[in-house]
Parts: sequence; structure tokens; C-alpha cells
Amino acid sequence: MDLVAATLAYCFLVAGLFLGLWIYYDRRDHARFESERRQASFHCARCGHLYGPKGETDRSNCPRCGQENARVSL
Repeated sequence: MDLVAATLAYCFLVAGLFLGLWIYYDRRDHARFESERRQASFHCARCGHLYGPKGETDRSNCPRCGQENARVSL
């Protein structure tokens, strides 16, 4: 294998590696953003605290006072 072909193969290998890493991290960051964006909001009827627990739930307990609250509808 001559020097030009080896250099070209190396450049394509490095470019493919960077492209693969870019796609992987882009998909990972997009999934994290979507999970945070879809987070539910709750407003406590007792203490007035606005909070957003992780996950998809219809009811949640307030972290300050423990009151069970329904999801805020927008």
C-alpha cells in the first residue's frame, strides 16, 4: 500500500469516527432534552409551591408539605 492510499484510508477512518460520535451524542442529547421538556408541572394547593417531579404522573406529592396534587393543565 502506498503512502497516498494509507493517508486517505486514515483520513476516512478518522472522519467516520467523528461522524459516529457526533450522531451518538446528538441522539443522546436530544433524548435528554425531550424527557425534560415533557416533564409535568404541579402546583401545590396548600403551600403554593410550583414543582415538577421526574416521570409521567397524574398526581404527585408536594416536596415541601406532602400534599397530594393533580397535574396543572395548560
